Amino acid sequence: MSTSASSKSKSSLIPKSHPRAKSLLVREKLVQGFDAGLVAKEGLLAQGRGEAFDYLLGEKTGKAARNAIKAAAAQLLLADYPIISVNGNIAALCPRQIIRLAKQINAKLEVNLFYTSEKRKKAIVKILRENGAKEILGIDPKKATKLSGIDSARRIVDKNGIYAADVVVVPLEDGDRTSALRKAGKTVITFDLNPLSRTSQTANITIVDNVTRAVDLLREQSKKLAAKTNQKTLQKIIDEFNNKKNLSENIIQIKNNLTRRAGIA
Repeated sequence: MSTSASSKSKSSLIPKSHPRAKSLLVREKLVQGFDAGLVAKEGLLAQGRGEAFDYLLGEKTGKAARNAIKAAAAQLLLADYPIISVNGNIAALCPRQIIRLAKQINAKLEVNLFYTSEKRKKAIVKILRENGAKEILGIDPKKATKLSGIDSARRIVDKNGIYAADVVVVPLEDGDRTSALRKAGKTVITFDLNPLSRTSQTANITIVDNVTRAVDLLREQSKKLAAKTNQKTLQKIIDEFNNKKNLSENIIQIKNNLTRRAGIA
């Protein structure tokens, strides 16, 4: 049996009525992505950590996350040159959704990996193209340059992509590169289920939500704001958003959820 057939077979065994159905299906996507060469082993561990925080948040998009999504949409609509960074987990979990977001906000996609290899890059490019991506940056060595302030492989960026961007969307990011991007003058938008992580604390706008839920919400909000909102109003939305305060509200959401689950009055 082929890898894809095996993964599909496993997914079909998960009944829709199962209380953990969505979570189990996401796990299967990651396993399938690992088997296809998209996801590093470490990416599977990162997914498990994120899933734990999703439990704490109540596995739903809260008010604080929706406020961050609105601010992110406004920021992306005002951007001169937005770029969405794609890693293996994103390529495995939501390639079609991330491509639809890129089209909605007129952003380009750039492949950027911590555990990098040409084989993984090719696998990610393949899945992105199969899902409708036309232009993919970060794959031409002749266009590579280095982001200062970081020592990992993620310092290698496309000079026509992340290096030139004013706003960078970095889903499932590592803190080192988020900090380096900020120091380089970029506005950083991230998806991170852990409101205490270095990435969450360093980014300009942190969406504390499961990327598989939030990416479509971000696209929908971008579409809504683009149709009804002028630049002055978009800037007002950004100016009124405070990332530190929003992260605190997410922590309160976790506290309230745990209190409710514990049955504490």
